[in-house]
Amino acid sequence: MTNGAGNQFELEFDDRQPLLLSRSTAQINVCGKTFTADPSGALHWTEEDTLVVADLHLEKGSAAATRGSMLPPYDTRATLDRLAVVIDRLDPARIIALGDSFHDTGAPDRLMDEDLDRVHALQQNREWYWITGNHDPDIPECLNGRVCPAVTLGSIRFRHEPVEEPAGHEIAGHLHPAARLVRRGAAVRRKCFVSNGDRLVLPAFGAYTGGLNVLNDAFAPLFGSGEFLVWMLGRDGVFPVSRRQLLGD
Repeated sequence: MTNGAGNQFELEFDDRQPLLLSRSTAQINVCGKTFTADPSGALHWTEEDTLVVADLHLEKGSAAATRGSMLPPYDTRATLDRLAVVIDRLDPARIIALGDSFHDTGAPDRLMDEDLDRVHALQQNREWYWITGNHDPDIPECLNGRVCPAVTLGSIRFRHEPVEEPAGHEIAGHLHPAARLVRRGAAVRRKCFVSNGDRLVLPAFGAYTGGLNVLNDAFAPLFGSGEFLVWMLGRDGVFPVSRRQLLGD
């Protein structure tokens, strides 16, 4: 398996390149299709003019407030701002939000009017799919777009929760993958894309979303003990790392 530069699956970091500082994207091949991993955590499929994001978890801050946890209530605005930057840069004709776009079923009702307007503006002149997730099984019509449990494009199935078996032709979210390694004596932990070439799991895009280590048992039904590659997100770069370089938490 190779990345877009033609390097082998076991590609390590280039010692001449400071970790997490490179301004670059990375190519990921899934079942013969080529996707671009963006430093934002979004996935771009140039051939289909499609942008894919996972786990926005809009209104997570307001959900925490209802339970007495006073998080700053700016996560929705921050997430939509980041998404707008990517959309403005890539100008995709289609956007697929891979589920858990809203933190709970009441989140759409808690959206501020200006944030709802922002969502509508991002959807303007674009085909938009809301994939339902375990946090948002119902998405109201006021959000516009098409609501569905999954979408298939070019033999690739886009869904929220990956199938817990060694299946392929699948791009999903849900697990919020993250990777950890030690580089030059310092531990680094970042959100990441993870793929074995047959399926791909995206990092969570939302401002208040964390990450689950890809060596966690939750990933075993998807990749087992086989090889996979992760693409760690830096400030402006995406960095491919082989499984053998990774550490648990």
